[in-house]
Amino acid sequence: MTDEIAEKPERSIHEIVRKEIAHAGWARLLVATVRLPDGRLIKHEIEDHGEAACVLPYNPLRRTAVLVRQFRVPVLFAAQAEETLEAIAGIVEKNEAAARCAQREAREEAHLQLEAVQHIFTAWTMPGLSTERMHFYLAVYAEEAQTDIGGGLADENENTLAVEIGLAELARMADANELTDVKTLLLVQTLRLRRPELFGS
Repeated sequence: MTDEIAEKPERSIHEIVRKEIAHAGWARLLVATVRLPDGRLIKHEIEDHGEAACVLPYNPLRRTAVLVRQFRVPVLFAAQAEETLEAIAGIVEKNEAAARCAQREAREEAHLQLEAVQHIFTAWTMPGLSTERMHFYLAVYAEEAQTDIGGGLADENENTLAVEIGLAELARMADANELTDVKTLLLVQTLRLRRPELFGS
């Protein structure tokens, strides 16, 4: 072990020397053995399910946006909350562009046809635990939103309900700490910065 450390360059290098699959389902739980710059080995858990995309569809004429209400088991476990109010989101499928994923999820979860989506940024969502990088989008929807309808895929146990909300109300909810999903809060605040005129009462 001492010889291996001596041969390493002086700059800090972390190396994954072993990966074990602890669970494989919708996501994989890996246990990685990592060699630190000083030669010590540590184990770290990694949740791996790939990239994701989320989108906030908004209508600048009616000054509304479409979100979805859905049941989340981790939220029930951690906070005994029955549902969350979230921006439309989903996992990017193999060989699928992230923008196409956002459009597909809008169709599946809210029955919305989004002709174009505007990429805002891409970021790690939980870098201490997960491999997920999320692509964030804004998109204008023109048609009358079909709300109070169910969406999602039955084989993934999704149960979403599309909700159309006024942008002024979303701003009030953001300021009152009532938007508890971080991707939704980021998209709402980004739209507020870019199009503040849409959020007037």
